[in-house]
Amino acid sequence: MSPHRWDFISDNRADFGVKRICRVLGASRAGCYRHLATEQVRTERQAEEKRAVSEIRAIHAEHQGAYGAPRVHAELRARGRRINRKRVTRLMRINHIVGRHLRKKKRTTIADRAAPPTPDLVMRDFTADTLNTRWCGDITYIAVGATWLYLATVIDICSRKLVGWSIADHMRTSLVTDAIEMAVAARGGRVHGVVFHTDRGAQGGFNWSSQHPDLGGVRRGYGGLEFEDQRCPGGAASAVAC
Repeated sequence: MSPHRWDFISDNRADFGVKRICRVLGASRAGCYRHLATEQVRTERQAEEKRAVSEIRAIHAEHQGAYGAPRVHAELRARGRRINRKRVTRLMRINHIVGRHLRKKKRTTIADRAAPPTPDLVMRDFTADTLNTRWCGDITYIAVGATWLYLATVIDICSRKLVGWSIADHMRTSLVTDAIEMAVAARGGRVHGVVFHTDRGAQGGFNWSSQHPDLGGVRRGYGGLEFEDQRCPGGAASAVAC
């Protein structure tokens, strides 16, 4: 018997009686009484699910629609709400509450296998006692609406301050050289002996090869600026440089 008939019997039993309605509909009185016995449980469960959905919507809205089921569940648990993660997933699905999906990660470092190897001048020592002795550079990407912008940076390892940067919608050589030009200008052109450490990037990387114009008119770039091109596996400067 369909649930709708049981509901009909439940709604009209006060007026016509269970026995009479079941006889007319050809329904089992035993089945009807079992349905009535669990009606309160179902009502309480439905009310509980409505409360859960309300809390889920509130958390989803608080985080600008970014949270999916795992984070919503974690937030509910942090607030003392005992609820199963699968239940959160189900309630979000049937109520069309969807979190944001991460965009595909952009690859900003592509090794240039044709470029000649360059020495590791810092020897894994990412410290500096004075300014303008060691710089680090890298490229990262920023999602802006439906597109991407690329940010090239130059950081002085001694001060950990940004001395040069460039932003564009591409990863061509000019993105890198503009950042270096700004860094050199910020230091008043006094960059003799500076070691510039980067990863081995070909597309938008900081390797100083024949693809880069000679902007300074001196050996390998600017006024004696030394270039080396090794990847940082981690370390003091890796978070901001490599």
